Amino acid sequence: MPTDYNPPIKKILFSEEQINARVKELARQISVDYGGKTPIFVCVLRGSVLFYSQLIKSITTDCNLDFMCLSSYCGTCSSGKVRLMLDLREDIKNRHVIVVEDIIDTGLTAKYLFELLKTRKPASVELCTLLDKPSNRETEIKPKYTGFTIANEFVIGYGLDCNELYRNLPYIGVFDETQQ
Repeated sequence: MPTDYNPPIKKILFSEEQINARVKELARQISVDYGGKTPIFVCVLRGSVLFYSQLIKSITTDCNLDFMCLSSYCGTCSSGKVRLMLDLREDIKNRHVIVVEDIIDTGLTAKYLFELLKTRKPASVELCTLLDKPSNRETEIKPKYTGFTIANEFVIGYGLDCNELYRNLPYIGVFDETQQ
């Protein structure tokens, strides 16, 4: 990043190097778990795109890719309502589905998505998230694959945004609302 670029962060939680190492570990585990199968990885747009891209590049088993777009945030707050903006193109019936999320916060988006996908009769549906924030959970949902567990702080970078900004940061930092 240029030295004159000062995004509003209080502190860096995870460096680019830490993220890269953890994503490779997750990819190794998923590749072992799904060896001999052809899972379909579903990227939940937009926040997951950087994580998804890096994860997929490290998967060492055949797989398919697809995308969904859901929305439940406005700025730094969850609206509590999930909207489906873009649906899958692939038929997931009898397929092993791995949903790739940037962050599981309240769990409402993931619960909505799991309920929707299960109506399509997949062989299995699992959740892979870069960040998990269990202290803020409003519903029961537990990812099978988690990059990092974090405290109840609003984070930006590596795909995570505030009002569609800061997704481009190569690290994850705690957002500083006082600098807005």
